[in-house]
Amino acid sequence: MSNDLKKRMHEMYLRDCLMAWVDVALLWAVVSFVLIAILGIVQDQNIRLVLCVASLILVIFNTASVTAMTKHFKEDKDFIYGLDIKHFDANRAAKLNR
Repeated sequence: MSNDLKKRMHEMYLRDCLMAWVDVALLWAVVSFVLIAILGIVQDQNIRLVLCVASLILVIFNTASVTAMTKHFKEDKDFIYGLDIKHFDANRAAKLNR
């Protein structure tokens, strides 16, 4: 495998990881904002507890899934991104030959 291909695959992997973690950070921010806004309205302590626990479960499971996804992407980087690059290059060549 050429160094150029490995470099392209690594760049795609890093971009995917960056976007996944940006999405996780945004989810944490949005859930926190909504939870704070709702807790100001809800007076019942039991409902407030359920909202806090549910929000925490949501962000923890989502963070865990993105962690697993990025780990899987790293393990199978050659297959996942090699196939993508192969198709990108084939499409580019087909467009140039029109």
